[in-house]
Amino acid sequence: MGAVEEMSGRIVLRGGRVVSTEQNSLRSLGEQGLVSADVAIEHGVITEVGGVEPRDGDRVIDCTGRLVLPGFIDAHSHADGLVADDDVQLALLRQGVTTVITGQDGVSYVPGDGGYAAEYFAAINGGRPANAGSTVADYLASVDGTTRVNVGYLVPAGTVRFTVCGRSSGEADATELAAMVELVQQGLAEGALGLSTGLDYVPGQFQSTREIAALCVPVALAGGVYVSHMRGGYEANSRAGTEEIGRIAQLAHDATGRALPVHVSHLHADADIVLGALDALAAEGHDASFDAYPYIRGCSLLAMPLLPPALSAQPVDDVVRVLSDPDERERLRRDWFPEVARNPSLGPQWPSMITLAHVAAPEYEWALGLTLDEGSKRAGVDAVTFALDVMRASRLRTNMVMAVQNPRPVSELARIFAHPGHVGGSDGIFIGGHPHPRARGTFPRFLREYVRETGTWSWADAVRHLSASPASRFGLGDRGRIAPGAVADVIVVDPDAVADRATYDEPLREAVGIDDVLVAGVQVLAGGELARGEAAGGEPARGPLPGRGLRRERAANREGAAR
Repeated sequence: MGAVEEMSGRIVLRGGRVVSTEQNSLRSLGEQGLVSADVAIEHGVITEVGGVEPRDGDRVIDCTGRLVLPGFIDAHSHADGLVADDDVQLALLRQGVTTVITGQDGVSYVPGDGGYAAEYFAAINGGRPANAGSTVADYLASVDGTTRVNVGYLVPAGTVRFTVCGRSSGEADATELAAMVELVQQGLAEGALGLSTGLDYVPGQFQSTREIAALCVPVALAGGVYVSHMRGGYEANSRAGTEEIGRIAQLAHDATGRALPVHVSHLHADADIVLGALDALAAEGHDASFDAYPYIRGCSLLAMPLLPPALSAQPVDDVVRVLSDPDERERLRRDWFPEVARNPSLGPQWPSMITLAHVAAPEYEWALGLTLDEGSKRAGVDAVTFALDVMRASRLRTNMVMAVQNPRPVSELARIFAHPGHVGGSDGIFIGGHPHPRARGTFPRFLREYVRETGTWSWADAVRHLSASPASRFGLGDRGRIAPGAVADVIVVDPDAVADRATYDEPLREAVGIDDVLVAGVQVLAGGELARGEAAGGEPARGPLPGRGLRRERAANREGAAR
């Protein structure tokens, strides 16, 4: 299984059901919005939907008992440096994800030489690809024809600031700000979908509201989207974070006369807080959307909550020297770790809430999957000592899964996911031997838990949240629908079997129930395995690799942005 011939002829998906994209017809299709239909694909585009009779030379895929849906778009992915990796592609395609949006949280590899991201965010995004180049155009070109999935990119504001201002924590002066604005303009002109910030990371923590608003002026003018990991740690502080997003949008509007669409990354808090914050943005006239994943726990750099921002901003060699100095370690224990214990997301029980997912130090591989409390006891030291030792040994290349103090039930998450501004985003991190299960389970979990089991969504709703709305929101052209003229990014879903299998204990298990996937009309997943062509001598080739870097565009038949 898995070997298919890349054909230039027509493909017919026969005997399945599709979600109608015609709003008027949904009323007659029942609450699921499904209709029996064949789908014909030629030259990368859907050409017919309905009763399609196969012709000589057609390749027919039997979809009896299954749904033919537009490929899912992961609105928040950290596959930046890993999209060419077969294992990562398999993890995405088994979930039905055909497009990922990268450049998240204000940190990635371009513009600039990528050194900062490769150092600071390697435990999140992976190592910098050798062919990433130094511009958005370079990065997107490096994706073309090298992967089975599509990749969109946001200009990362932290990378922009570092490229211009280095490690400075001060306000940018006029010359520096103008240089940053120019880099954002260039990235947008080269196809970036918008601008991202990571205001709990560095140097995002040092960027003022006015600085970010200035960087958003070219975003508004270009019709892009401002995407933000908000300031302040989310949860109970989410309202303050969205209020700042609203101020940024208003300042950009005042400067341009154009509305700035805004998007909140991985929005997690109690449903009343989330919905209240979104209602407040809407009441102020802002066009706001957000992504959220169907899990309670988060995942990030271990250093983010456990080291002072000013220290994290320093070169890794300098940080390692601090972590190796007994006096400096004692100072951190005395002056900083009481602040960690007062962090509202963690509290004094922080050692039992943080589980090690990745440690780039072989001597600590035994600790993967253990909490800091468990690891420290096995190592025979206290939790502060253990945490500092791990960060020192890994040169900060450590990520972790973080529990929350008040886990939310499925019913409360359902209230959040029912909001029309929601789109699916995994925040998937593929680095580590014991990663967060969201990297391999987010989209099948949506289908299993919120369509099949709770009925929060119909199948038509699932297509809107996971395909149509993000395609529209981020300017991805004619994607996100099964209709003539649409790009043939298509998945075939078994509605009764689709499910996530990755868990916190076994996070590397692949999803089930999505076995056949096409990208640009080329089958890239066949029978649950990566499709491969034939190389010379009859050996399997790595391809086909129809994925491409997606440049911002407007669809001819575009649905309205998520609101």
